[in-house]
Amino acid sequence: MNILVLNCGSSSVKFQLINTDAQLIEQNTDKRLAYGVIERIGGPALVNFSVVNTDGTSRSQREAVPLRDHSAAIEKIMQWIISPEANIPGITSYTDIAAIGHRVVHGGEELTKSMLIDDEVIRQIEDCIDLAPLHNPQNLKGIYAIKKVFGGTAKQVAVFDTAFHHTLPDYAYLYAIPYQFYRRHKIRRYGFHGVSHRYVQFRYRTLLGLERENVNVISIHLGNGCSICAIKGGRSLDTSMGMTPLEGLVMGTRSGDIDPAILEHLAHKEGYSMAEVESVLNKQSGLLGISGLTNDMRELVAEAVENDDRRAKLAIEVFAYRIKKYIGSYLAAMNGASAIIFTGGIGENSDYVRSKITSGLEWMGIQMNGERNKATTRGKEGKISEDGSRLEAWVIPTNEELMIARDTFRCVMGLESPR
Repeated sequence: MNILVLNCGSSSVKFQLINTDAQLIEQNTDKRLAYGVIERIGGPALVNFSVVNTDGTSRSQREAVPLRDHSAAIEKIMQWIISPEANIPGITSYTDIAAIGHRVVHGGEELTKSMLIDDEVIRQIEDCIDLAPLHNPQNLKGIYAIKKVFGGTAKQVAVFDTAFHHTLPDYAYLYAIPYQFYRRHKIRRYGFHGVSHRYVQFRYRTLLGLERENVNVISIHLGNGCSICAIKGGRSLDTSMGMTPLEGLVMGTRSGDIDPAILEHLAHKEGYSMAEVESVLNKQSGLLGISGLTNDMRELVAEAVENDDRRAKLAIEVFAYRIKKYIGSYLAAMNGASAIIFTGGIGENSDYVRSKITSGLEWMGIQMNGERNKATTRGKEGKISEDGSRLEAWVIPTNEELMIARDTFRCVMGLESPR
């Protein structure tokens, strides 16, 4: 089954075309056929498409072309996918795409697993816009666009970032504010990056041959957005992001945890509106805010190591320190774990940052292997701690698109999708 996976932003569409079925899932041999992104939709859009060759290499096409909206962008993707220029084996018409899987950020309390999209599911996603005003409207654009491009005949599946965290107990997801605010407005912690954390625990237990109930790990997703998840018995017990993706770890441009009284203080001192304060916390804070240089960890590491830049070093120290605190608190909440797992762009590729985070945690039983740590980058997975380490450290590159494709297949076939 050929599955088109879409991740729609406000002015972008990322996609992957993945061939999968029950046997391929069982053997972990699903095939990525093509991938790409269109950016700056609404003007001269930047198009970057790639086809995966049978030997694993890829051939790419880049161009700039005017695209007025997401429907035009998705039509551009589909025209390329079925074109002789792309020459993707077995793909010559729209009918060769069996289904479309969408990443949807927020499913609230009702949408707790991947689901075939119908009018009722769309209504429920729309109901969650208040909880994710920056994300759900963009995800809906992709759903509406597919309806328009395919004429309403395409099977679509929504895979929710929040679904994996549906297993959080009430004492973990409730805020200590008057309970009626939860009952009236559903103010609670939902968590995000759920598809990534779910993949990481799945891949870890596959590598070690474990049953899901025996997976007790801490998954650390580090990219421009960052979150950490305590996974006990293969299920999410706690996670750092809250009602929105702003809570938790220091991120590229997000502040993470902050004293809420700071919001009013900033508004008073700087003359900001609450919307402006929120914008500062989401777009001008984190690594960018502390360093005053960039939100790109690669550039910060270079400045810290090569130029001994004080603010770059400080940003990295704050970043690592916050993660250390969460690791300690989650080990306490879980009564121990077997491993911490790094994933995401920073987690997968920066041995420097991984070393900063794990330094000083020897009392927890982590014994890092420096050579393994340095060698595990650019898509490699494996253990980066010593073989005798009581608490192991691993790197497992995430693959959210693969999880979305597999869930889409299961939903279309009427099979139960794991949360």
